[in-house]
Amino acid sequence: MKLILLTAILALFALIALAIVIALYRHKRKSSGEVRLIGELCQVNTNLTPDGTVIVQGELWPARSIDGTFIAPPDLARVVGTQDHLLLVKVHG
Repeated sequence: MKLILLTAILALFALIALAIVIALYRHKRKSSGEVRLIGELCQVNTNLTPDGTVIVQGELWPARSIDGTFIAPPDLARVVGTQDHLLLVKVHG
């Protein structure tokens, strides 16, 4: 009887742990694969001198001015490329 109870408790803990792992995995952001932001318009968040941050699709991203020009917030820029997880941008317009 004790063995059955112990097995049931262990199975319950295993199911709870599995449910937690699945919940955390579903909320994890994908960090591999192609970044599909090229061509998107973004708002400069901090001075790009040439590095800074931009907001694109509601998310904050590290960015670099592709030609080294200074871009100040709240100017708009366009994503023209990526380098790892750094967005390469140029002044919009």
